[in-house]
Amino acid sequence: MGTAEHVELARELTRLIETRIVDPLEILLDPGDDVGDVRERLRVQAEVWAAQLLGPDDRLAVMTSARLIAALFPGDGPFDPPDEWWRTAFGRAVARRAGHPGAEAVSFATAAAMLGITRQGVHDLVKRAKLDRHPGGGVTTASIRARLTIPKEQHVAARRDHH
Repeated sequence: MGTAEHVELARELTRLIETRIVDPLEILLDPGDDVGDVRERLRVQAEVWAAQLLGPDDRLAVMTSARLIAALFPGDGPFDPPDEWWRTAFGRAVARRAGHPGAEAVSFATAAAMLGITRQGVHDLVKRAKLDRHPGGGVTTASIRARLTIPKEQHVAARRDHH
């Protein structure tokens, strides 16, 4: 976990928590009720959650991502964010640690967003058996998560060996 990645993720989580939880709470309460303590506590907690999402404990990272998704993106159906979401700091952390929490397989476009590459790049990885095609179509989220957990140095070395 790099410091810059942690800072970016903590800031993003803080922004999400403020706009999706604290600001609505402030609207619901009486004008004299102060949510400053709640706001500050959640800012501190966002730092902890960022550390958990980026830290070495896979189980804790998956549980933290599930809790945050449930609180920040409530809904009656499965969590299915737009492809752009996977390019955010939180989306990248969830993809790497939990995969796609609501799907066994995703489209090539979503896989590209999760991996931070083009759709053509996904097609190439499937063709070279670096990602698994799902029998029902698309790419398995397990293979995307596995690809995201490979250190970047190995990707570079594999590209050099391939050519």
